[in-house]
Amino acid sequence: MATGPGPPVHPRFTPRAEHRRQWIPPPPSQRSIGRTSRWVALAVFALIAAGLLLAWSRSDGGAPAEGTADLPPIPAGLPRTLELGIASPDGHAARSNEIAPFGFLYQYLAGGAGDSGWQSWHEDGRYVARYIEESADAGARPVFSYYMLLQSTPATEGWGERDRLQAGLQDAALLRAYYEDLAAFFQQAGEYPDTTIVLHVEPDLWGYAQQLSPGDDGAALPTAVAATGLPGLADLPDTFAGFAQAVVRLRDENAPNVLLGYHLSSWATNQDIVYSDPPLAEVIRVAARSAAFYDSLEARFDLTFAEYADRDAAFKDGKVGGPSWWDAGDFERQVTLLTRFVALTGLRAVLWQIPLGNTVYRTLDNSDGHYQDNRVEWLLGEESQKHLAAYADAGVIALLFGRGAILQTSPADYAGDGVTNPEPINGNTAIATSADDDGGYFRVLAAEYYAAGPLALTG
Repeated sequence: MATGPGPPVHPRFTPRAEHRRQWIPPPPSQRSIGRTSRWVALAVFALIAAGLLLAWSRSDGGAPAEGTADLPPIPAGLPRTLELGIASPDGHAARSNEIAPFGFLYQYLAGGAGDSGWQSWHEDGRYVARYIEESADAGARPVFSYYMLLQSTPATEGWGERDRLQAGLQDAALLRAYYEDLAAFFQQAGEYPDTTIVLHVEPDLWGYAQQLSPGDDGAALPTAVAATGLPGLADLPDTFAGFAQAVVRLRDENAPNVLLGYHLSSWATNQDIVYSDPPLAEVIRVAARSAAFYDSLEARFDLTFAEYADRDAAFKDGKVGGPSWWDAGDFERQVTLLTRFVALTGLRAVLWQIPLGNTVYRTLDNSDGHYQDNRVEWLLGEESQKHLAAYADAGVIALLFGRGAILQTSPADYAGDGVTNPEPINGNTAIATSADDDGGYFRVLAAEYYAAGPLALTG
């Protein structure tokens, strides 16, 4: 964790154990190095479409979505095109905008409620206000990932994240400080009523809470709300549903210009669909359970956030244990999960914290700062039109790229080692001329995406 003033660099530090077969990229071609051929991608997406139709026809998890005409409306203040975004520290908005005209810039708010949290990152306590202003100056909408509760809870040796969160949810003094910190965020954001701001609320918390809630019912999980003694929350129940309602109330009272992002975790039902590889019919049932839990909160959010992973695949594969590469089936299951959840909740989706590694440039030799991954290639590579269309049809409105921890690949020279071209591995034969830690791959593809015109959204 970073020390001194300023936000911590890696607020999430406890990856979940993973078991994934390795996806080996195909040999590079002259035009599209390290990407699948066009006819293979066409066949994959034909199979995806057929599988989705078959799974929907056999599912008992509610009425199937019927294409893009049934997608929920895009929240007011957001673009009607599929936008890219990037993790951007404060003071870097202009530099991020040099890569591409991103629709979104995001940053964590972390450190825990109290002296070490975001309110201490600048002497005047106005970190949020500054980030909003510089994002707007760059033509982007600011997104804050509010990751405070776990770090507000005292670390206890031998306790996992879920146990610590459960203890924190029942600590009235801790929750009082937490709600006061959240209100401070909304008060600063409310000073910019003409700016659309997104608050991504507590990644991982909702998944753990669902696991702790009997019958996927958030009203059954004890949580301090009225018990905090805060007058504005005195009529809310002391349950996790009351917690969600408190978040919405604090927003409504202080900053109606803020869109609230709920976090959908693929492992919330105690079956991680990314690693268990269930059939599509089971993925749809998982989505229905997650939607039922969201409904039990009786608190209306504006968006849902979902993720791939918080580390590059080669990093997890080599340092955490178990292969972590995604193949076409993994992307298909994620599209299916999002399609169903969006249809059942009426929340458009954002893919967040997308790893930035690639298998194209020799720069990516799986050393610190230069780990391989295949998500950027899937989303922005040669077959991107088909892949992005699948996500857009599922209800996704934005793709936010960013490393989840230090040592991961970035689209800048964070490693400070300039242009590097070590010996190729896994077919990554392209020679880099950029000092970016990913060899400049994301920079080029993001610029090309906007130069061609971002994908128009329907619904």
